[in-house]
Amino acid sequence: MGDHKKDSHGTGHIVQSLVVNLLIAVVKAVAAVITKSGAMLAEAIHSFSDCGNQMLLLIGVKQSRKPADASHPFGYGRALYLWSFMVALMLFVGGGVFSVYEGVHKIRHPEPVESPLIGVAILGISLVLEGYATFSNIRELNGRRGEVGFFKFLSTTKDSDLVVVFGENAAAVLGLAFALVALGLAASTGDGRYDGGGSLVIGLVLIGVAIFLAREVHSLLLGEAGDPIIEETTKRIVGETPGCEGIIHYRSVQQGAGEVMVAMKVAFQADLTLARVASSIDEIEAKLRALHPDVRYLFVEPDVRH
Repeated sequence: MGDHKKDSHGTGHIVQSLVVNLLIAVVKAVAAVITKSGAMLAEAIHSFSDCGNQMLLLIGVKQSRKPADASHPFGYGRALYLWSFMVALMLFVGGGVFSVYEGVHKIRHPEPVESPLIGVAILGISLVLEGYATFSNIRELNGRRGEVGFFKFLSTTKDSDLVVVFGENAAAVLGLAFALVALGLAASTGDGRYDGGGSLVIGLVLIGVAIFLAREVHSLLLGEAGDPIIEETTKRIVGETPGCEGIIHYRSVQQGAGEVMVAMKVAFQADLTLARVASSIDEIEAKLRALHPDVRYLFVEPDVRH
């Protein structure tokens, strides 16, 4: 037994999204002041909220990489899930709820949209930038998911930081598209209620994404089982190891991104010597970690079938 070197995940996708969103947020805020558009203001708030969220994710990644100590013998890997859950809450409150409020206010008290061409141009540029960031996230997801379906991977992956960033960027792309439509309708009809409707729809999109992210991260935060393929591989290795008669009990827990703890009770032939049992356990550990480096902690209890 022992621990394996942690499989660290990069933060490049988070930093890239942070830079893009910071640039977009400033431009949107200026445009919101010029156009007096509620949908534009909702988008500006959304982008600033995303910047804060990505900073929280960076904090979470840094904390999750802290080495194990006496108070946390299995490390701090789950810190990333805590910060990811906080991001989902901020996206719900800081982005979604405010946008809904702004939309309802604009519908009840509509105001004419000013300088719509400036707003459309800025939204178009923002859509291109957000689209690029989202496309980069998709490439990262495709690189990690292997042969697993895209949407199935989103709901089963343990890389909460990647899912959160993708969710934010995908929501931003949808929000920008709705803002463009709302601004165009408000400008062409002279009815500011379309602008308020755009803000309302943007808020509902953000709330929907936030609920999805919170649900996914909540499961990981409570202690979700490791990837089923690890259990399948473990059963195969144990079955192929001389002297082993199978697994009696198996448990796994996802401790963080790229970090799994496995504990199992293995049945051995009753006539094996202690040295032979120990050698078989070492063989199981070596083979499993060679195929799944994310198994950082591995505990094997030998037993015999009764």
